[in-house]
Amino acid sequence: MKINLSVDQEKCIKCYSCIAECPFDLINEDKEGFPQLRKAALRRCIRCGHCMAVCGADALDITISPLASSALVDKNVLPSSQAVEQLLKSRRSIRTYKKRPVDHAVLAKILDVSRYAPSAHNCQSVHWVMVEDPAEVQKLAGLVVEYMREIKVFPGLIRAWDQGVDKVLRGAPHLAICHADPGKSEHPVEDCTLATAYLDLSANSHGLGSCWAGFLVQAFKLYQPLIDALALPESHTVYTALMLGYPKFNYRHIPQRDDARVTWR
Repeated sequence: MKINLSVDQEKCIKCYSCIAECPFDLINEDKEGFPQLRKAALRRCIRCGHCMAVCGADALDITISPLASSALVDKNVLPSSQAVEQLLKSRRSIRTYKKRPVDHAVLAKILDVSRYAPSAHNCQSVHWVMVEDPAEVQKLAGLVVEYMREIKVFPGLIRAWDQGVDKVLRGAPHLAICHADPGKSEHPVEDCTLATAYLDLSANSHGLGSCWAGFLVQAFKLYQPLIDALALPESHTVYTALMLGYPKFNYRHIPQRDDARVTWR
């Protein structure tokens, strides 16, 4: 991986924020006191872009995250702490959906946001399957039910399915399946979980409902017909999945939760 760092010496104020923020100390000072890459960057840089992003003078550019392609943080559109708190507290697991499909552009938008979730060593190992077709979602739900039937678990869910009620994927019109190659990530479970949490909260901000699809994730590990239906790359594993759609009902209140269990030191 070729990496070049350039510094506009007329703009650089030698604040050394880039040096301080590099996770692996890959930037030092040249003879004139300007930032420069150490040789170790060729093998240790994780492409996080911190050095470019933190520069208050826009004096630093790096090929792995070019300044010209990097959007400015717009503090005018950042939500208040109160707005963030309301978004997080009001998010619910939705298990009853309208039949109305979500526009493709909205699904693409929330997927785009999810790629900014942190990942171990910035490996960005996450892949998605976005099932837009409600009929395909129901097909996958049926395969999960067949798996349950085969191993004789959750008879109530099986009985409901036989009566035309989907309690596995809840009749959601869409399903986002998060998968990764465990050989290409140090922490694929955490990577996929964080990306799915970003997708979940981004969906909520667009007025969508969501629910984590644990039954499908469990079935994928052991049920070959479901594995075949998803047709993922051979080395990949499903770690998380998220039902998506417009909620049929609106929640008016925020339920109580136990107090945070904290040991202060």
